[in-house]
Amino acid sequence: MNIVLFGAPGSGKGTQADQLKSELNLQHVATGDLFRENLKNETELGLLAKTYMDTGALVPDDVTVAMLKERVSRPDTSNGFILDGFPRTLPQAEALTAMVVEMEQKLDAVLYIKVSDEEIIKRLSGRLICRGCQTPFHLHFKPPAKEGVCDSCGGELYQRDDDKPETVRARLNTFHTQTAPLIDYYNDAGLLIEIEGEGDVSEIKARTMTAIKSLKG
Repeated sequence: MNIVLFGAPGSGKGTQADQLKSELNLQHVATGDLFRENLKNETELGLLAKTYMDTGALVPDDVTVAMLKERVSRPDTSNGFILDGFPRTLPQAEALTAMVVEMEQKLDAVLYIKVSDEEIIKRLSGRLICRGCQTPFHLHFKPPAKEGVCDSCGGELYQRDDDKPETVRARLNTFHTQTAPLIDYYNDAGLLIEIEGEGDVSEIKARTMTAIKSLKG
């Protein structure tokens, strides 16, 4: 079974991917990890990607797709994969479709973890990190015993620029602009399944597994 998992930043894709990986014995393929692996190992594709990254340019989709194709061709994906972080745009979705056809495979489902913007802003803008030991905290879900002070080492807690509310809103705006065409694309293909992404992790996992079981019949 080959699944695409997508949702806004902070929607919990990584958490759900890990749950699905263990439940279904599928390989979790995150494009961020894919880039890091190719850069670290200085593969031909990694070196090619680096030439774009060093100039601040976006890595072309065909380079990302080539990395992806190599990864899902390995024996450990013989039972299927969960793709996380790709596609993000309509051209990428079309490139992915062409890739799986060329490999004589198919996508079984595209799971869209849907979370309201208000909830995502609450999740992301509440995150705090210790400057000393990097321990994460959260204003709502894991507050420190003393405001602004790390429980572990007594270091100062700070908010990353990426997690500031105005930055989160800008990231969400980009996501919605890019994602709207993807929702239509996969809906028209009969592959899109929306998962309500708010609530306890166990509840979201149960919804996701119900959706997967309905696919397996």
